Amino acid sequence: MQTSHLHRDSVVSFSHNAPAHSACPSVHAAPPAAAAAMAPPDVEQQQQQARAAAGGRKVVDEVSGWLRVLDDGSVDRTWTGPPEALPLMQPVAPYAEPRDGHTLHDLPGEPNLRVYLPEVAAGSEGGARLPVILQLHGGGFCISHPSWLMYHHFYARLACAVPAVVVAVELPLAPEQRLPAHIDTGVAALRRLRSIALSEDGGGPAAALLRGAADVSRVFLIGDSSGGNLVHLVAAQAGQGDASQWEPLRVAGGIPIHPGFVRAARSRSELETKAASVFFTLDMLDKFLAYALPEGATKDHPFTCPMGPLAPPLASVPLPPMLVSVAEDDLIRDTNLEYCDALRAAGKEVEVLVNRGMSHSFYLNKYAVDMDPATGERARELIDAIKSFISRH
Repeated sequence: MQTSHLHRDSVVSFSHNAPAHSACPSVHAAPPAAAAAMAPPDVEQQQQQARAAAGGRKVVDEVSGWLRVLDDGSVDRTWTGPPEALPLMQPVAPYAEPRDGHTLHDLPGEPNLRVYLPEVAAGSEGGARLPVILQLHGGGFCISHPSWLMYHHFYARLACAVPAVVVAVELPLAPEQRLPAHIDTGVAALRRLRSIALSEDGGGPAAALLRGAADVSRVFLIGDSSGGNLVHLVAAQAGQGDASQWEPLRVAGGIPIHPGFVRAARSRSELETKAASVFFTLDMLDKFLAYALPEGATKDHPFTCPMGPLAPPLASVPLPPMLVSVAEDDLIRDTNLEYCDALRAAGKEVEVLVNRGMSHSFYLNKYAVDMDPATGERARELIDAIKSFISRH
């Protein structure tokens, strides 16, 4: 586990803010004592770590609100932004008893996985198995955790709506682990899914439930922001070589949502679009990528600019069909659209959903999704588009 590096910091607040009520499936934030294996430290631990950080160590660099790099090389991810964002960063404990039509299970291992299992599972519809959605979380490669409420409210809802087995992956974090560590972990998650599917038994009750419900011949990669980059990069690795090495697993599609594709030169939307809040700024984007990319690399690196001259020609990259979601008011809208155009030009199958009037990762903000009609409608459109895409592939 990486809990020593994981705190309440996330991309959820990149978008609209609104008070909360429950329009989506209800969610149950776990008290710290009930937090399961995947859960990051609780608020008291954060405060203790913050006090320790102040105990003689100096901050040598900071991404405002999100993280501080200290002079001894350690990283403090204590959330120092608006306290009203903290509920969205609360870990949700797993539960074996159904809530809102699904159960939630943790699978510790290499890597750690979290499984959303809808009640409409194997056996309930003539034994039909469900497609798998493998979630690669965002956070600029530097922050975030899949157990947080912000992810839970969306992916629990998505699992029931499709229906599908949603498997969330705990990813490494930069700067402690730079790219390609995140890509390697995504590929390892696919290999672990395959291993679970092939094993007769073992892995415990959660693995048995996953094995009984999941159709691993229909795996869809999904990721927000930097997780969208990983959708492309993991799919490309999985597509290399002989497909028989992955059987029975098959990556049937990719769903990058507001992927963190950029160039070293500012795009027009970066220069002209006003940031929706202090939580997703150009300074934050630049610093996170400087921490995450290989030493000495610029944003023109293939990890962040797969449509650029330093990347392999997209026509040569083995990619599944893609559904790319682009937020109209995103700072990086233009490079997202450039990526879609490049896929088309390379002869790849790509569908584009533009989230009208929305900013980066808007759908992760449960408060806005529940209370703001426009945000709620755009979130429903996103879920409907994902459901349609999966049904056709």
